[in-house]
Amino acid sequence: MRLILPPGLAEELRILYEEMEQAYDAVAQQLGHGCDGCPDNCCDSYFLHHTYIEWAYLWQGLAALPEDRRQTLLSRAEAYERKAQELIGLGQRPKLMCPLNEEGRCSLYAHRLMVCRTHGVPATMTRPDGRQLRFPGCFRCQELVESKGGAEDELPLMERTQLLKRLVVLEQKLVVGKRHMAPKVKRTIASMLSSGPPELPHCSDRTPKC
Repeated sequence: MRLILPPGLAEELRILYEEMEQAYDAVAQQLGHGCDGCPDNCCDSYFLHHTYIEWAYLWQGLAALPEDRRQTLLSRAEAYERKAQELIGLGQRPKLMCPLNEEGRCSLYAHRLMVCRTHGVPATMTRPDGRQLRFPGCFRCQELVESKGGAEDELPLMERTQLLKRLVVLEQKLVVGKRHMAPKVKRTIASMLSSGPPELPHCSDRTPKC
């Protein structure tokens, strides 16, 4: 069963993404951090993504493109996946440019995923088991923080916990009653594109709780 993102959920996710950007920008501004002139590009990082709702939202953005543009991006995604699997087979962590990156900007910028929106500035997150995780930010941000010489407890941090909890709630709304059938998502953007829109198994009389 193909997962179609209802308009209401799409709007809730859009608002959540907007709040992620605001939280990111607040920390970046306090640090004086920006991406202009950076010699690196975060879009070649090997990020994995874990929600059906973001997968569906990404495809919503892709489906709105003209056919020729869509096919170009899908071809790039397939090439990325082939090369990534080759590198993984050699025991290497892929460092490949995201198929959506064109001249340094995401082709589906308004539909980019959570990890793409939050990577870069120092952040913290509390796991369900109570363990707190800290993320130092990208290398450029780390250099900036080091140059300022401030104490770690004075460092502005992007708090991801509540944002992630809200994303989980939206995910549950999308797959309600079907989560027991849903394989866990652990995909690159390229895999989400080359595999098509997200799907779940069809319900049947033999499927419990469906």
